[in-house]
Amino acid sequence: MDRRPLPRILSSGSASITRSREIARTAADNATDVLHPLITVTRGLRLLAGAGRQRWAATPRDRRGHVLFLVAACVLVVALIPYGPLLALITVMGAAAWRGRARNPARTGPDETETARLQALYEALVPHFSVSDDPSPLFSHGGDWEKAFGTSFAFDADGRPTRLQVNYPAYFDDGDPASRARVEQVLHAKSGRGREYHFSWDEESNHLLMTVLAALPTTIAAQRFVTAPGETVLGFTDAAAVPRTVPVQDGDGTRDASPVIWRTGARSAEPHLLIAGHPGSGTTTLMRSLALQALQHGDILVVEGGGTGEYGFLAGRDGVLAVECGLGGALATLEWAAHETERRLIAANRARQAGHPEPEDIKRPLWILLDRPSTLGHLAAADGRQDPQELLQVPLRHGRAAGVTVVVADQFDSLDALTETVRTHTRARAVLGPADRDQVEAVLGVQPHTTPVTEVPPGRGYARLGNGPVMRLQVPSTPDPHDDATSEAQRQAVLDLLPGGGPAEERAAPEASPEAVPETVDEPVPEHPDRLVKTPAVAEG
Repeated sequence: MDRRPLPRILSSGSASITRSREIARTAADNATDVLHPLITVTRGLRLLAGAGRQRWAATPRDRRGHVLFLVAACVLVVALIPYGPLLALITVMGAAAWRGRARNPARTGPDETETARLQALYEALVPHFSVSDDPSPLFSHGGDWEKAFGTSFAFDADGRPTRLQVNYPAYFDDGDPASRARVEQVLHAKSGRGREYHFSWDEESNHLLMTVLAALPTTIAAQRFVTAPGETVLGFTDAAAVPRTVPVQDGDGTRDASPVIWRTGARSAEPHLLIAGHPGSGTTTLMRSLALQALQHGDILVVEGGGTGEYGFLAGRDGVLAVECGLGGALATLEWAAHETERRLIAANRARQAGHPEPEDIKRPLWILLDRPSTLGHLAAADGRQDPQELLQVPLRHGRAAGVTVVVADQFDSLDALTETVRTHTRARAVLGPADRDQVEAVLGVQPHTTPVTEVPPGRGYARLGNGPVMRLQVPSTPDPHDDATSEAQRQAVLDLLPGGGPAEERAAPEASPEAVPETVDEPVPEHPDRLVKTPAVAEG
């Protein structure tokens, strides 16, 4: 059967329709070009009218009469001056044209450089988020990165990603720390080194959020922090890591900062602290900061194994019972601290049994600050004497009930010399200075959720209190006031935090007049009096 030809009107209709559409589109474009100034002015008048209505609505009712009077006066003046209405019309049209001008459209997608970087990140993650038997893989070589990354990404001015959300398949083992570490290492390497990244894994939704963390401020110096008794500020961290802020003096102004609060005392779950770091990482700075805060409500004992004199400015101050650098003095001081802990326990127990409150002299906290105990341990072993760490067993085990807090600081290469008692009872930990993930995990127990950087300022590191999360840490600047490199402002800031007393040259009375001659000569006072001798508490209450 032969096919009949279509009618002429149907066969040539599509060409006519196409031609008509082109003519209509051309006419619309020409009309838009001709009427563009009118469209711009109209849009500007509409925007100006809307702004005027909003301003009128925001004006209080008691002032609207004054506004109307002012507008009427302006209109009258414009109407009376020569060419006033014409100038007003030109001004309004110019303002409307400026307000209604076409603005550059906001960029809604990545440019070529950012697209290439996202594609490179996608290809680098393919070996970690894909398996051979997946019928519909989310990650595949040459695949589309938009399915894996979506639109949740941001870049800095240099084109490096600052925020990226990765959607990974459900079969990925996101509970394995090793698998996580491999993915984080790839993202860190491909996104740009020299920055600190934070990785947040959402196992329920199969999302990984990578964000670039801003550097913690290093301008916060030693000062009086707003804390309750039993609370000590280790340093400051990110705002999202802790739910609390304290006012601090930062430079010439005051702002709110997010502190890492360490609680000590009878109700503390982490009554003792261990600090680890490399030389020059800021461990001694943190010890000085803790000493200045502890002197507000308690007494301190300082034992320095390094022998560098970093705590000499504390000698002779009220509340500083001893500052020892030698092996003999350290052993005697720690032995007294062990007996003092036992005395406090016995006195508190007898007072409770008798139904009396605890004696006042055992309520004041006692802090034992031990810096570089491994050095003292080597000296004791060479001299055939007792390791000073063995004398810490009683304060570490029973210090919480007796109000005794122990802080131990040592370097990474000497952590093996710490005794098992020190490792077990120091549940609050801090790591300062440049350290890789394995070193941080060896001290804190878990790896941090950020990528450690190789170059950090002194006092920068991580902190973990018990079984809590790992937090970034920046220690307040607390230099040695006797150091020549310390500026006058920093030296005065530290000295202002010290209690009364002080060295003999600071406590000396004004020089006597030449006519005044003392009648008697006192016995010479030893340079370092024994401040450990105290009146024992009345155990019976």
